[in-house]
Amino acid sequence: MRDRADDIVWRLRWGPDWLYIYLLLEFQSTVDPWMAVRIQTYLGLLYQDLIRAGTLSAAGRLPPVLPVVLYNGVTPWRAAETLEPLIEPAPPLLECYRPRQAYLLLDEQRIANAGPLPERNLSAALFRLEASRGADEAMGIVHAVLDWLKAPEQTGLRRDFAVWFGRVFLPKRLPGVHLPPLGELSEVYHMLAENLESWTDQWKREGMEQGIEQGREATRHILVRQVRRRFGLTIAEQTEPLLACIADLQTLEDLGDQLLISPDGEDWLRAVRHMSVGEEH
Repeated sequence: MRDRADDIVWRLRWGPDWLYIYLLLEFQSTVDPWMAVRIQTYLGLLYQDLIRAGTLSAAGRLPPVLPVVLYNGVTPWRAAETLEPLIEPAPPLLECYRPRQAYLLLDEQRIANAGPLPERNLSAALFRLEASRGADEAMGIVHAVLDWLKAPEQTGLRRDFAVWFGRVFLPKRLPGVHLPPLGELSEVYHMLAENLESWTDQWKREGMEQGIEQGREATRHILVRQVRRRFGLTIAEQTEPLLACIADLQTLEDLGDQLLISPDGEDWLRAVRHMSVGEEH
C-alpha cells in the first residue's frame, strides 16, 4: 500500500525450497492483448535477479513462479492467457522452440458475478466490493470484514483495506468527491453510513455510465471481429484504435451498417476515419 505503482512478489515455503507468486496489479480500463508477452518478460527479469542474488533451490535450480494478473476493469478480459496464440505457427522442426508462457487471470468482477463466493474470505470480499452496485451493499461487506478482522493482530490488514478504499475504490465510484485520508476500516464504515443517501444516487449514475461503456466496448469488439473476418488482420488492427476514439454508441452502430456495404478494407477505413473525425468536431 505504498504511494507508488508496483507489482508484488511473494514467496512461501514449498518443502525445503521457495515457491514465488508474482502478482501483477492490472488497473487499466482497456485489456492489454500482449499481457502474456509482458508476463514472460517480467518473469525473466525476476529470474535474473534471483540468479544474481544466489537465491536458488537446494539443488541449485530456479524456484517455480506462479504469475497472477489481477484485473478490475468493467469490460471482460479477452486477451490470450498463454503466449502461444500470439505467435504465428512454426514449421514442425521449430515447434519445440516455441515459448510457452501462461498466467493465472483473476477477473474480479466476473468472479464476483459468476456465483456464490466463499464466506469469511478477504479476496472474495474484495471481489464483491469491486462488483457492488451501491453504498448500502458496500456497507454490508465492510461490516462483515470488520467482524472478521476485529482481533488486535489484524490491525495492519484493517488499515490496508481502509487505504485501498480511500485510494482505489471510493475515487473510482465517487469521482470529484474530496475524501479525507482513511487509516482505519471503521472510518470507512462510518463515512459510508453518514453519506449513504447522497452517495447512493451518485453510484447509481456511475453504474449507468458503466453499463453504457460496456455496450460501447462490446460493439467495438464485435466490429473488430467482423472486420478481421471480412478484410483480414491488418485492416482489423488499423480499425481498433480508430474505434477506441468513438464514444457515441449510435455512431458505432452506424459503422456496423457501413461494414456491410464497404467493398474493401480501404473504403471501410476511410469511413471509420470520417466518422471519428466528425464526432470530434
